[in-house]
Amino acid sequence: MTAAPRLTSLHRGRLTFAVHDAGPADGPPVVLLHGFPEDSSSWSRVVPLLHDAGLRTVALDQRGYSPGARPGARAAYRLEHLVADVGALLGATGPAHVVGHDWGGNVAWALSAWAPERVRSLTVLSTPHPRALARSLVRSDQALRSLYVGFFQVPAVPEAVLRRWLAPALERTGLPAPDAARYAARLGDPAALRGILGWYRALPLARTRVGDVEVPTTYVWGARDVALGRVAAEATERHVRAPYRFVALDANHWLPETEPDEVAAAVVRQVTATAPGSAGEGASGG
Repeated sequence: MTAAPRLTSLHRGRLTFAVHDAGPADGPPVVLLHGFPEDSSSWSRVVPLLHDAGLRTVALDQRGYSPGARPGARAAYRLEHLVADVGALLGATGPAHVVGHDWGGNVAWALSAWAPERVRSLTVLSTPHPRALARSLVRSDQALRSLYVGFFQVPAVPEAVLRRWLAPALERTGLPAPDAARYAARLGDPAALRGILGWYRALPLARTRVGDVEVPTTYVWGARDVALGRVAAEATERHVRAPYRFVALDANHWLPETEPDEVAAAVVRQVTATAPGSAGEGASGG
């Protein structure tokens, strides 16, 4: 088998995204999508474990996070544009196993719903299906957990607060201090900070809905996640019409950084279950 060429960047019009392509070049590709306020380095503890299992990892620094892909318009961060970025990456890798955490999970849900032929399997960390999350806003304490989303809509003030307090705030939610410091340091660049807040500020401009997913899926959730509660997590199964596995961990929100062994095991199990010749697996609890 001829090994695929390594990817170092992705070009979409005037935007250039950083891509980190590693592991066995002829292994099944696994696309890794980070969340807020992370970047592709959030997967640094997970990727060696995936490589050991024979998987190729392709981690994208997404829109607003890649220095060459920070459009200024709020509408440029609508979900359909974020999904199209990943779709362009899949044009280079071919159909892939997709793994997303936090906002990257939201992109992964939408991609799997809108273009299932491009997703061999789906593993989502922390983020419930968007429809399960929306329903939980009126059926649980999720609205309180999500108050920060409203705060991020305010002009200028979030930028000032995040520049000063992001690192300690992240540490209080369980993110290791070195990771918190690294993510916060990037926000010294005003364009970076404006870009990552653009994901939240584009929410009122949404034009499309995310339907049910028909891709084999694993959903991994931390029971001590301060941002995303159990009601939406448990309701996510209703929106997957394919073999589904729910894994509930005694963990916080930052699963790639704090639970790399569990994350890698979930990804490898999902990839293996959907490999050619596999019988797959049915729904089960975690």
